[in-house]
Amino acid sequence: MDDDADAGPEFDGVRIGRPATRALSRAGYTTLVELPEPLDELLALHGVGPRAVRLLSEARADR
Repeated sequence: MDDDADAGPEFDGVRIGRPATRALSRAGYTTLVELPEPLDELLALHGVGPRAVRLLSEARADR
């Protein structure tokens, strides 16, 4: 079984869904502050879509 097979739908407290959480985990990200700027670069990761990027952007702005 993959190490990230049980990745939940949250990434650093943001509910972005399992596929996006798994993609970020596989890419080595663990927190919002580690994510690239601009966040649109994450769209290149399989599993990360516009909704996840929007939610992460909103969460980053709130912190």
